[in-house]
Formats: sequence, structure tokens, C-alpha cells
Amino acid sequence: MSALLVIDVQNDFCPGGALAVPEGDQIVPGINALMQDAEAVILTQDWHPAAHSSFASQHDGEDPFGMIEMPYGPQVLWPDHCVIGSHGSAFHADLNTDCAEIVVRKGFRRDIDSYSAFFENDHRTPTGLEGYLKTRGITSLTLVGLATDFCVAFSAIDAARLGFDTTVRLDLCRAIDLDGSLARMKSDMVRSGVVLS
Repeated sequence: MSALLVIDVQNDFCPGGALAVPEGDQIVPGINALMQDAEAVILTQDWHPAAHSSFASQHDGEDPFGMIEMPYGPQVLWPDHCVIGSHGSAFHADLNTDCAEIVVRKGFRRDIDSYSAFFENDHRTPTGLEGYLKTRGITSLTLVGLATDFCVAFSAIDAARLGFDTTVRLDLCRAIDLDGSLARMKSDMVRSGVVLS
């Protein structure tokens, strides 16, 4: 059985949002079309408390897109975004959320960020998605959404490492491309066994 995993198509990642991904809204019609033929649809949602440790505003003298060292490793500092219950955290209005079986919320622990749909950024704390997919008998995943080089890539790499046949539809993703992150993460995905189409 296969599933479509739709990553973080939220207002704050679309034009006008706090952490806008260029053309982030342009993938919505294609994702909606793909949902119609999917055996299962799963959505992820970035879901941060207002004082999340990945926000530059929580670190004196630090600017967005800088790097700091956290107990779990290097962490990009972001503008405040996808704050729980805010307009920015909501799914894009045109996204067909009615197709989703479940919504996996991530990044809700204040002290650790979560790019992947499967694990927090310590690469150990699970979200529970793996168990859900396996109990449903899902073995194949297609990923779409935002952003290619962060949450999509980290989710795809983890999916492949966990044994899922994993494809990323690059035409239905958009990237931030922070200091060459897109090329780097595309290489990492391929090296991990992810199919890029």
C-alpha cells in the first residue's frame, strides 16, 4: 500500500508568510490533484510554541538564518513561524485537507526542533508516524510540500532509512535554498536511496 505524505503546506511557508518559501503556494493545485488517486493521504504541520528554541528571537544577538549549537547538534535559527493556533500555522486555504487520514504535528516541544515527519532533530525522539504507517500496511511513500531542502528532505531520508520505498516529487516541492542547502540535500536524499522524480 502506498501513501502521499504532504509536508507543511502552511501559510507561514507560502508567499506573505513569516518564513515564505518562494512559489510555495504554486504547488497546491498539483498536490490536490495527486491526492485524488492516493491510497492514503497524511499531512504534516509545523506546530511551535511561541517561545520555541529554534526562533532567533529567543537568542540575544542572533539573527534569523544564523546557526547555533544545540544539545542535539547544529540548529538554524528561524524567524518566528507556525506558532500554535496562529494564522501562519494553518494549512494553505486552497489545500484539500479533507483528504487526510491523519495530521502529524511536529516541533511542539520547546527545546527541540523537528524537520522530519518521523523524528525530532535529535534523530531519536519519534513522532509516531512510522508506527502508524506500518500498522496500516503502508510500504511506499511519495512526498510533496515545503521545503524541499529541510522538512521534505529530512522526512524522505528518514523514510528510506526506516525501509519505506520513498519518492520525492520535486515538481510539487519548493525550496528555501539556504547557502546551497538544496543541492546538498538532493545529494543526501539520493545517497539515502530516495527516488527524486
